[in-house]
Amino acid sequence: MKECSKSIMRRLRDPNFANRYFAGSGLDIGGAPDPLGLYVELFPRMRGVRTFDREDGDAQALDGIEDGAMDFVHSSHCLEHMADPTEALQNWFRATREGGHLIVTVPDEDLYEQGQFPSTWNGDHKHTFTIFKTHSWSDKSINLVDLIQGLGAAAEVARLNLLDEGFRHTLPRFDQTMTPIGECGIEFVIRRRTNEELEAGGRKPPAGVVSPMEFALLTGFQPD
Repeated sequence: MKECSKSIMRRLRDPNFANRYFAGSGLDIGGAPDPLGLYVELFPRMRGVRTFDREDGDAQALDGIEDGAMDFVHSSHCLEHMADPTEALQNWFRATREGGHLIVTVPDEDLYEQGQFPSTWNGDHKHTFTIFKTHSWSDKSINLVDLIQGLGAAAEVARLNLLDEGFRHTLPRFDQTMTPIGECGIEFVIRRRTNEELEAGGRKPPAGVVSPMEFALLTGFQPD
């Protein structure tokens, strides 16, 4: 099944994708033949998205893409094909501008590989992924908590969640991504902190005060 397309309805229900994550001009790494660009009209703040696939170069090195060139970088089920996911993620993150977002989906090793590696259903998978385990059945397992932490202080985790809403744990072993509802993955969104935030040690609100009228409108209460 087309995993990027499968994610669209779920993402449309989340205002963060329309208002924050898919905002501006983006890069879709490994997007063919199911590119995010098919759905530009559904995300009103997305000005456009370029697909970067095999014919464009090495997705691990991301040659030709300048640092901070993209408002957002998206990749659906490509990181597991990289020889060095650490290097790949670092390059995808460097291409993301300050304040921009890196949005990545990978298969979860328990939901997709289901205890066997090399992969039964995709022989090109080079690694398996989990949000975090102290021990895994896979000798190629990567903890995403550790991988993301390796991006450094500029990486602000906006989201890290298991995509198991459509997974049926009562069924015998088979590839549930072949169904219309099984994503069997993990999605994470990383915001690139600005230099000002790095210097301050975090995000701070803008200067100024909320006026009495704004307070009343926002809260429904009159200020004392």
